Amino acid sequence: MLILRCAPKTDPKIKTLHYKQTSEQLTLMGFSAQNNVEGEDDNDNLVPDSVYCFQTNCSSCSSPCETRMHLIEIPHFREVIIMATTCDYCGYKSNEVKSSGAMALRGRRITLKLRSEEDLNRDILKSETCTLEIPEIDLHLTTGALGGRFTTLEGLLRQVRKELNDKVPFASGDSALPEKKSVFDSLLKNIDKICELQLLCTVILDDPMGNSYLQNIYAPDEDPMMVVEEYERTFEQNEEFGLNDMKVEGYE
Repeated sequence: MLILRCAPKTDPKIKTLHYKQTSEQLTLMGFSAQNNVEGEDDNDNLVPDSVYCFQTNCSSCSSPCETRMHLIEIPHFREVIIMATTCDYCGYKSNEVKSSGAMALRGRRITLKLRSEEDLNRDILKSETCTLEIPEIDLHLTTGALGGRFTTLEGLLRQVRKELNDKVPFASGDSALPEKKSVFDSLLKNIDKICELQLLCTVILDDPMGNSYLQNIYAPDEDPMMVVEEYERTFEQNEEFGLNDMKVEGYE
């Protein structure tokens, strides 16, 4: 350890030189020089419309794989980070959306009356802190379900159906009780009917952190089919996300 006798002033006997590591040095330290991509700046900030790559391990088989990260701006909302991972060994693929920027001061509840194909084609950002509810078919997805997703409303509904069908085998397989199997099969059929506009419904997104978004196809005018409400988070909601113990001022 080098002790600076003149700190915090500059030591006249010490000269510090900062430089960029070579590809050989990065490889020696376990980093990949190919992780640097076009659009990367010297301030370590994410640049819009640039794709960043970094090495990680597959969550399915633990083999080395690559994760790509892309910063995009959603019109009339905010910037978000899209992350996608692909494993060449086992074929596992995943994608997730993370919010960027400051934390919202209030929660957000979005209610949409789904009536047309244009509604199904709306862009939707469902964060990991958002719940999804469709009262007409008794569907309620809790916080954390599906993680973060940026897709269309139809794409999200089809993803919900796929996850239910793939990850709840005891509700639809041979071992399922007849009454439970009937209810579960009816739920899947109702989701299909919504995607085919054979069943009209109400879609409710409730995000206490205010990180979710549903496209207003009439922007900048108000959307007659959609209601957006902002509300104060309850103490219990702040406690769930660890906000009650956060201290952001008065450190001195």
